[in-house]
Amino acid sequence: MTETLLTAREVAKVLGVPVSWVYEQSRAGRIPTVRLGRYRRYRREAIAEWLEELEHAVDVHTGA
Repeated sequence: MTETLLTAREVAKVLGVPVSWVYEQSRAGRIPTVRLGRYRRYRREAIAEWLEELEHAVDVHTGA
């Protein structure tokens, strides 16, 4: 495994959202999360793919 895992703070910075939002989405199962016991980490690649899926879903619904 050569990929670095991100913290919630790092994901929040990348997405431009509050850290609390990242945790809320993680708990709700809406954002890809790696659980390491009580810790939550995020694969950069999984976050990028998740964003692409969200963009595609918006395009499908808006017809853009």
